[in-house]
Amino acid sequence: MAKTTVVNMVISTALEEHINLDKLASTLPNTEYNPEQFPGLIMRIKDPKTSALIFTSGRVVCTGAKNMADAERSVQNIIESLKKIKVHIKIKPILHVQNMVAAGSLGYDLNLNKLAITLNNVEYEPEQFPGLVYKIKSPKTSFLLFGNGKIVVTGIKNDADLVKSVEVLEETLGKVMDTGKKKK
Repeated sequence: MAKTTVVNMVISTALEEHINLDKLASTLPNTEYNPEQFPGLIMRIKDPKTSALIFTSGRVVCTGAKNMADAERSVQNIIESLKKIKVHIKIKPILHVQNMVAAGSLGYDLNLNKLAITLNNVEYEPEQFPGLVYKIKSPKTSFLLFGNGKIVVTGIKNDADLVKSVEVLEETLGKVMDTGKKKK
């Protein structure tokens, strides 16, 4: 089985309080806010290393966490920062995973030209990019496949879907690729 590791999570939550983004931007050094260009404030969090989009409505989108514990710590850091501008969050925010990205290796080389011809739901333009995009429906997942057997998995929302989607990928590749896989 391919070894994969979650490298990024995108989570969202609602803090259920109105947030004065001008005040937050002028109070904290680790923020960017340009409402003429984008309605959200960007906050960079050092530990864990994540970034968040914060909106006036109290909606938050956080990216960069590698697990739920880091995502929860990031949201807690945001809540602590909001106290500096007298915004007190009265709820325990519920985090919703929007997307997870994992990276890994199959442990053998792939013939991307053969896969592009054989598989459905494939995008492959080697002149533009050296990876092949392969999409499966269940669980709904997109893979980036490289000739050296490296993979990137996206579109998953939990660890169980990650495992299942990689199993589906490996089963499909086993049917399509030559039986003499080159082990690394």
